[in-house]
Amino acid sequence: MRKNTLVSEEANQFHPSVDLPRIEKAVREILAAVGENPDREGLLETPKRVAKMYAELFSGLHLDPSRHLKKVFLENYDEMVLVKDISFNSMCEHHLLPFIGKAHIGYLPRGKVVGLSKMARIVEEISKKPQVQERMTHAIADLMNKELDAKGVIVVLEAEHSCMTIRGVKKPGAVTITSAVRGLFKSNESSRAEAMALINQK
Repeated sequence: MRKNTLVSEEANQFHPSVDLPRIEKAVREILAAVGENPDREGLLETPKRVAKMYAELFSGLHLDPSRHLKKVFLENYDEMVLVKDISFNSMCEHHLLPFIGKAHIGYLPRGKVVGLSKMARIVEEISKKPQVQERMTHAIADLMNKELDAKGVIVVLEAEHSCMTIRGVKKPGAVTITSAVRGLFKSNESSRAEAMALINQK
């Protein structure tokens, strides 16, 4: 029986706590459990591929996205900063199926701003773990609020969930929208309405 284990140089590109051979073994067991033959030609490399895929998709478990918000620029600007349509893909922790969508992040600076690309980077890293969309939304908002000491933060996520589209109820096209507001966006209705209008503007 052929063993599908990664060579050490391949394994080194992932976090040391990711046990690639263990994932490969588990994938072989799943294939056998559903009635497949994990040793047939088309599946021989599948456990290795899946192990590497999981290491990549769950890489956010081993990263600290707050590091992207440490470098700020002092700027006499106190109006809204909004980055829309940041694409992401994450993994629903209930069925280990992906949910794919876009994030919108806005904040009201308190004398300091952050590079726009950093907002995309924190979405990318926070998305790379098993979770629910609601928790991901709050995680982004809390991180922005804490690290930037902003007057207000708003985060809106829109995503389509595979666990709703390819199994169970099977309703492709259904979109889940979650939001989290902090500071002025929570207490000031007009600020929140302005942000939502900009987010919804095509």
